[in-house]
Amino acid sequence: MNTKRKNSLVNPASQLKPIHALKDLIIFLSVMFLIREVHIEQIGFWGNALLRSISTVGVASILLYNRKQSWRDIGLIKPSNIWRMLGIAGITFVSTIVCIIVYKMISPSPKETTEVVEEITKVVKKSLIQQIFIVFFIWLESLLEELQDRGFSLTRFESLFGNKLIFTILAVLIQAVIFGFRHSYDLSDRSITTGMIGLVFGIVYVVSGRNLWPLIIAHVILNSMSIQNHL
Repeated sequence: MNTKRKNSLVNPASQLKPIHALKDLIIFLSVMFLIREVHIEQIGFWGNALLRSISTVGVASILLYNRKQSWRDIGLIKPSNIWRMLGIAGITFVSTIVCIIVYKMISPSPKETTEVVEEITKVVKKSLIQQIFIVFFIWLESLLEELQDRGFSLTRFESLFGNKLIFTILAVLIQAVIFGFRHSYDLSDRSITTGMIGLVFGIVYVVSGRNLWPLIIAHVILNSMSIQNHL
């Protein structure tokens, strides 16, 4: 029984009533957006980003527990094949980069200087210990974002709409829009490219067996490249 569960994850949309999914989403999204209004000057940009993600994932963990579920039920399980996991992570990474490049080629918008770019640029001015600490923060943030956006948000929207392909597509689109919007709060290059990342990751999550680890690895690589490009 356990071996079968590891190799083939049941669609979570079939495990939860729509009314329960709706209640969970109201609480989850309220916390996700309200916590952004909290800013503690002493812990800086990255500390605040991590605090927000930890708070949101913490609330999602409580909601899962109340529904007699766990993060394992929505994809935080050991992959059955390490090479397949790495292959999916590679495909996710390459597909994301290609989508962003194509968008940049056809977009008339000039490259923006965002708060995130400015903060990443500041990393090089810090000590080696501080740099290592910030990189750890960013990697942990990558993990938390996959838990809350692909793991919890997407599957809750599926449960809300119904266990059909068209509703899964809708859930993937909605979580991608939310993922992009909450990174910028406007229709900017950053929100669009981040939304594209959410779209690619959401598609891969659904079609590759609903395991979060390949997405976490791809997310870590993307964020690491973002740091490297500005050092």
